[in-house]
Amino acid sequence: MKKLIIAIIRDDDNERVSAKLTAEDFRVTQIASTGGFLRSGRSTLLIGVEGERVPRALEVLRENCTAARSPQEKKATVFVLNVDEFTQL
Repeated sequence: MKKLIIAIIRDDDNERVSAKLTAEDFRVTQIASTGGFLRSGRSTLLIGVEGERVPRALEVLRENCTAARSPQEKKATVFVLNVDEFTQL
């Protein structure tokens, strides 16, 4: 089953995380976003994957997002959603 991973990460981590994901043949779309405790810069990554590749994508995120700077902040917020249909035009 196909999945969509939505990962909200710090802007500072975006380049490194996106490069690691694409190096492993994950397709990544980046969206600039703002939010969190201090309204700091964030990047939202949309990653379409086959279900069996989800664990590896999550591992890449864990390994490449830097540690939280404060107790209120997290390394990343990640959602994994089922996808009923996927089409490229």
